[in-house]
Amino acid sequence: MSEVYDIEISVVSQKGTCGSGHKTGDKWIIVGGTPGGICLSAYRIMEASMETLKYGGTYPWQQDPDVTLAICPDPGNPVVFQLKRLRKK
Repeated sequence: MSEVYDIEISVVSQKGTCGSGHKTGDKWIIVGGTPGGICLSAYRIMEASMETLKYGGTYPWQQDPDVTLAICPDPGNPVVFQLKRLRKK
């Protein structure tokens, strides 16, 4: 079985008024289920990318193979999330 990685989600940009109150610098570590305090609509947008990173996949357009970005589905108040694969030391 391949290695399974934890994922760190962080807010890298926020414009307008986020209905969930997210702001630049907010962070969560995904080890199991959905973390408390994160917008569920945004989390649903991130799930496929988290699964890709969690199981070792990469995106060819990303310079860092351990990082990708996801954007909140609210176009009027966009929040940009960075998803980062946490490599075990």
